[in-house]
Amino acid sequence: MSNSSSTQKSEASSVEAESKKVTPWRCLVGATISAPMAIALYFLTSSIAQTFAAKPIYSTNPVVLKIAVAVRTLVVGITALGTFVFGLVAVGLVLLAIQLSIQSLKKRFTEKGS
Repeated sequence: MSNSSSTQKSEASSVEAESKKVTPWRCLVGATISAPMAIALYFLTSSIAQTFAAKPIYSTNPVVLKIAVAVRTLVVGITALGTFVFGLVAVGLVLLAIQLSIQSLKKRFTEKGS
């Protein structure tokens, strides 16, 4: 009973692995999702930074000034980090699609040459 259960699990995992195979098409779809998000976050970061620059902090209390500067820095930093992450993911997925395409072409040519 245990043996048939493990066989069914291995068959199910092999079918699942085959359906989740990395292909150039999937990479490009992921890149087309990630790139607009990076662009949107870039414009959001720019807008936030310009808004913060246009509105100075009015206070004479040094603690308030330090906290306000820290919060502004964190907000701009987090949006910039999101921009960088989504942009890097988009570039990486495009490069992976290129690599997979080249490997596929090499495989086809070596099979034809044999």
